[in-house]
Amino acid sequence: MVSRSYSNLLELASGDSPSFGRMNRRIPRIMTVAGIMSDIDDDPSESVCSDPSSSSMQKDRIIIVANQLPIKAQRKSDGSKSWIFSWDDNSLLLQLKDGLGDDEIEVIYVGCLKEEVHLSEQDEVSQILLESFKCVPTFLPADLFTRYYHGFCKQQLWPLFHYMLPLSPDLGGRFNRSLWQAYVSVNKIFADRIMEVINPEDDFVWVHDYHLMVLPTFLRKRFNKVKLGFFLHSPFPSSEIYKTLPIREELLRALLNSDLIGFHTFDYARHFLSCCSRMLGLSYESKRGYMGIEYCGRTVSIKILPVGIHMGQLQSVLRRSDTEAKVKELIKQFCDQDRIMLLGVDDMDIFKGISLKLLAMEQLLVQHPEWQGKIVLVQIANPARGKGKDVKEVQAETHAAVKRINEIFGKPGYDPIVLIDEPLKFYEKVAYYVVAECCLVTAVRDGMNLIPYEYIISRQGNDQLNKLLGQEPSTPKKSMLVISEFIGCSPSLSGAIRVNPWNIDAVADAMDLALEMAEPEKQLRHEKHYRYVSTHDVGYWSRSFLQDLERTCLDHSRRRCWGIGFGLSFRVVALDPNFKKLSMERIVSAYKRTTTRAILLDYDGTLMPQASIDKSPSSKSIGIINSLCRDKKNMVFLVSARSRKTVAEWFSQCEKLGLAAEHGYFLRLMRDAEWETCVPVADTTWKQIAQPVMQLYTETTDGSTIEDKETALVWCYEDADPDFGSCQAKELLDHLESVLANEPVTVKSGQNIVEVKPQGVSKGLVAKRLLSIMQENEIAADFVLCIGDDRSDDDMFEVIATSMTAPTITQNAEVFACTVGQKPSKAKYYLDDTAEIVRLMQGLASVSEQTLTE
Repeated sequence: MVSRSYSNLLELASGDSPSFGRMNRRIPRIMTVAGIMSDIDDDPSESVCSDPSSSSMQKDRIIIVANQLPIKAQRKSDGSKSWIFSWDDNSLLLQLKDGLGDDEIEVIYVGCLKEEVHLSEQDEVSQILLESFKCVPTFLPADLFTRYYHGFCKQQLWPLFHYMLPLSPDLGGRFNRSLWQAYVSVNKIFADRIMEVINPEDDFVWVHDYHLMVLPTFLRKRFNKVKLGFFLHSPFPSSEIYKTLPIREELLRALLNSDLIGFHTFDYARHFLSCCSRMLGLSYESKRGYMGIEYCGRTVSIKILPVGIHMGQLQSVLRRSDTEAKVKELIKQFCDQDRIMLLGVDDMDIFKGISLKLLAMEQLLVQHPEWQGKIVLVQIANPARGKGKDVKEVQAETHAAVKRINEIFGKPGYDPIVLIDEPLKFYEKVAYYVVAECCLVTAVRDGMNLIPYEYIISRQGNDQLNKLLGQEPSTPKKSMLVISEFIGCSPSLSGAIRVNPWNIDAVADAMDLALEMAEPEKQLRHEKHYRYVSTHDVGYWSRSFLQDLERTCLDHSRRRCWGIGFGLSFRVVALDPNFKKLSMERIVSAYKRTTTRAILLDYDGTLMPQASIDKSPSSKSIGIINSLCRDKKNMVFLVSARSRKTVAEWFSQCEKLGLAAEHGYFLRLMRDAEWETCVPVADTTWKQIAQPVMQLYTETTDGSTIEDKETALVWCYEDADPDFGSCQAKELLDHLESVLANEPVTVKSGQNIVEVKPQGVSKGLVAKRLLSIMQENEIAADFVLCIGDDRSDDDMFEVIATSMTAPTITQNAEVFACTVGQKPSKAKYYLDDTAEIVRLMQGLASVSEQTLTE
């Protein structure tokens, strides 16, 4: 499927075998003819990095990956069919490079060219782009590109991310499995290209936008510790919209293979986090201002920062003579005719709200006839990026509306709407910004939209433009913005008039307000916007993202990583080097060798899955526990948060099993023994305060319940909406801590619960009690197994760890503190799930049974 490509460039650079040391970071030459390599030497004058003083060997390096390279390509006009390449100054990817600093970091680009390159030319083009521009082109067959870009990206992902559901074949594209396969194939091709230039130990990789959402999985699969960031430039829809996507989990898991995921606004990030919670059961935490999701032992950071514009580039365009000439022309066309220009600049697509803007203009002229003949809406319609029926419909609707409005309100020499639907050069757009009194952006949904930012900087102008406009240099500048509340830049522009673009009357009123507003107010709003936009430019954005990516990847080197899962379900488990999976062979061997064993088992989430509706133990579990208890070498305790009545009833068939209830407050050495307390008998009058509070939250949180134990109260929201339940739990925790501040209790949150229990009560007390009983009987344990699944079990793990130097455990004892699942824990071992725990206990029970029959 892929055309001829480079060989592994890094491997070639080393001369014999792959080496990813820092001294091999320059990009070597590539194949010029398939199967024949160009000579590789160490002469720096012959290499890409020809200037030794600025050699990339001393720089950090970042690989920026996007659907399109920041390159313009065109054929030479001399008939030789050769290519001319140049940088695309308007590309965000090129602009962000300036923010990183050429002296500090080297940038490599990976992406497609806008023009199709014939197979026979691809090697030559690749070499030119790599050596002259440090770009690695990704060549895609035309049919594959069509299915990937115009098919899956533009007809399925793009509409859905802009809140359009495919309710009918004509309204957004119905999910097509073959288009999805094309999308995955292209992402795989991009990964192959990156492999040819990456130094995985040192390089950073920054992937951009929804075209490459599964690329992180392919990269993470190749290099478990790759330093990988992803930024989504489009909106991320709410979970109600996103979950209609058939491949919803595949995309989420792919994004979570990044180290840092960036969004323009909090709304987009919140929607993504909600999807992770509802569809993958993952929750996020905010620590010292940074948000992150714990995923298989890795922390995936979330970055919220809107992109900015390139100040230097825009200011240089403002200084150009052709810009000044265009400004003069527009002043003559509008200002000299006593007409006020309102400006709209949008892509010709269904989400930019052009027709709504035109209807609002019509409404303004109807409601305020005094503006007729005085205001002109110039609508610049950029060419559509996609293809399809929807684009043609928007074009037809726009032209029809412009024609109708101009026929109604126009007169000789005056059209209220001027539609420019042919491509304009950037300096021409900037000239329109300079002259326009107000800029209108009424998109019904848009990722970021930098048009308002460009307008603000253009209105700030310069001395030469001030003269053309008849302004003194000291005159305060002014600008007015009417912007949709559904675009990404809206939260950043607090001085703009925000509108609901669907409300035509409100948009018309906003346009009138912008025109009538007092000059000092316009100036204050402009000054506020200019201060923000000029300090939050594209350089600030790129530096901030890379700094966060570096911070997130700091612990890569000390983590032990390995991959699990197949296909797009692949993910990397990253754990502390001392945190290991418990080996069945090792623990069984230790079990056989030892003679005095202490076994502590949690119940819910350890022997019994959390998701089970029937929480009572099975006959199989009872049989395993009894087999362990019958072995005279064992002392077995089951430690639970449940009430002593419940655990006594459930395990009534286990005669020699020790039970601990309510986190260890109650303890019983065997079935016929009396219950004892590990702490003094508690005063439970605090329940009279806590219960009404919990009842209030239960009534307002559908799916939540209260469990009233002898010494504790538990509010459970396992069956509630996960987002609302979590929100209510935080409120309840604060509420209870406030009203119970003077009571001898602690309020803690756990997995889907908020619990109030007496101070000093923990499962660690049970571990201490068990070891002290053994010490009283003058026996020291030479085998300790402690298994639990949540934070409450960490108290047991901590006691076991500190007891290893105490006389309660022999010097060479085999100690196994084990948690369920790969997650941060005070245990040194883990098993994946309750099924593995049960298999382990069954194996130990079998050893005991064999011992009893010998």
